[in-house]
Amino acid sequence: NKISVFNKCRKDFFCEVVILLLSIKGRVNFLQLGRFGNFKEQRYRQQFEKPFPWLDFNKELTLSHGGSRFVIAFDPSYINKSGKKTPGVGWYWSGCAGQAKWGLEIGGLAAIDLDNHTAFHLEAVQTLIEDKQVTTLTDWYVKVIKERKETLSLISKYLVADAWFSKKPFVDQIIEMDMHLISRLRDDADLKYLYLGTPTGKRGRPSKYAGKVITENIDTNYFELIEQNQEAAVYSAIVYSKALKRNIRLVHVTYASNKGKLIRKLYFSTDTQMAALEILDCYQSRFQIEFLYRDAKQYTGLNDSQARSENKLNFHFNAALTTINIAKVQHWLSQPKEERKPFSMADIKTINHNRLL
Repeated sequence: NKISVFNKCRKDFFCEVVILLLSIKGRVNFLQLGRFGNFKEQRYRQQFEKPFPWLDFNKELTLSHGGSRFVIAFDPSYINKSGKKTPGVGWYWSGCAGQAKWGLEIGGLAAIDLDNHTAFHLEAVQTLIEDKQVTTLTDWYVKVIKERKETLSLISKYLVADAWFSKKPFVDQIIEMDMHLISRLRDDADLKYLYLGTPTGKRGRPSKYAGKVITENIDTNYFELIEQNQEAAVYSAIVYSKALKRNIRLVHVTYASNKGKLIRKLYFSTDTQMAALEILDCYQSRFQIEFLYRDAKQYTGLNDSQARSENKLNFHFNAALTTINIAKVQHWLSQPKEERKPFSMADIKTINHNRLL
């Protein structure tokens, strides 16, 4: 009701689709929607072609039912699709398969709720690299975020993404949008200590750096110990990143693997004033977006679209992921925090399937 572009016909159709996505077991496509729904298959095909304000709808849903602290997450996801005629079809990296596969890709934006430790889907945009305005995947991902930065900034000014995005072209353009990036560096990243001593008075430019950061043996006089327990040791400092060409807030975490081997990970934020534990919390919470994709692929038919139209595919992808948001709000966030059990789409699907039958 807060979004003025809805008319009654569109509202009723949207509610119908959400209920069906929460209720149909097995593949969720136009044939199944026509079988179980109140409309004929052709109507679903026609309505999926019309645009829908997914970002505005999910922003209202997130701010109405989420906590008080959010961070924006961006993560691409591979979508199965055969054939050669679908717009955007090609070879994309599949993290589950560990290799490039033929199909589609979506770039998903989500709001990570740090208070409730969960994720709300905002919008999924299909990767269409043949766009003449972009030449690389990095440029396409930046374009997706830039076009939505005004709405995203109402939720958070921090963007969290995995280690693939810790590269200068991406970071520079995120900074230009008045946002900050939280991500992870390579384990062998080239970093330098900042020179904090007094000027020597000698001729020439004053020293800016005081040697290279050896991640296996950091200078504990320079790094601040944030937390240390039986599981991990967390250090933090402001250092210079040679790859990003800027100063960053680095969080150095050392922990032991199951085999007793010491493992070191480097997390960072382009906001040098950000607290180290907050950086760690934001990056570790980023994985909640992966659960959105998992639940949508297993339970709400994210992989099942029969369409080849760009508009129909966009509606299907976003409807599948938005349905997870609505299920989370209705069945999980509505309970007191201390009484909540782990969120289970399988249970919700079974309840709604039985009701539909």
